[in-house]
Amino acid sequence: MIPLRFPKRFSPLIPYHRYYTPQVLKQAQHIICISQTTAQDITKFYGIPANKITPIPLAYDRTHFRPLNLATRNYFLYIGRQDPYKNIHRLITAFAALPNCKDYELWLVGPSDSRYTPTLKAQVAELSITNQVKFLDYVPYSELPKIINEAIALVFPSLWEGFGLPVLEAMACGTPVITSNLSSLPEVAGDAAILINPYNTGEITEAMQAIATDSALRSRLSSQGIIHCQQFSWEKTGKATVEVLSRYL
Repeated sequence: MIPLRFPKRFSPLIPYHRYYTPQVLKQAQHIICISQTTAQDITKFYGIPANKITPIPLAYDRTHFRPLNLATRNYFLYIGRQDPYKNIHRLITAFAALPNCKDYELWLVGPSDSRYTPTLKAQVAELSITNQVKFLDYVPYSELPKIINEAIALVFPSLWEGFGLPVLEAMACGTPVITSNLSSLPEVAGDAAILINPYNTGEITEAMQAIATDSALRSRLSSQGIIHCQQFSWEKTGKATVEVLSRYL
């Protein structure tokens, strides 16, 4: 329901979600969704009663995303698309405000988008941090664990997420996480991440500075993240899904 929260002019997704999706939801015997936040959105936008919805969290590949015992390098990491609601422009502003910004890099992993990437690159140039901000475009799945493991932290200040898999995958790698204090992200991160107001660039900067300069904080968040993510598994997701399906078969 992101297109309803953050509508784009002339997007075909707006009428799709506004007129077609409600008809499907009303005909469904039951609805499975990926977070409590998404369940609340379904009720808010479509008036579906909560007892018709079951949130079942996603999980991650435990054999793929795991600590690799690699040395931490000097970059902060973002993984995802570059749509405005992903809030990359505020992340760039927050990074540029670091007291010792020139000592670090910001790596933006995700496919370039002709609608948004040029604007972000222009912002980077205006802030005179072109040498520090790396637009890595799409990174193969096989390479993600290494990039995540070596980062100072994953910074994921999205304005809204249905779930937020990068947060879970970073925690599984033992990489500290900074993420938003709204939508589903607190459900995923629990108390094992630094939660920030994504509209407040000062909070993002302070969180990045704290993790970069406090080795004890990094170590604590790393340990807490590894423990916290263990409660998410595809086996649990599958069993919970079967329980719902079995009621209607």
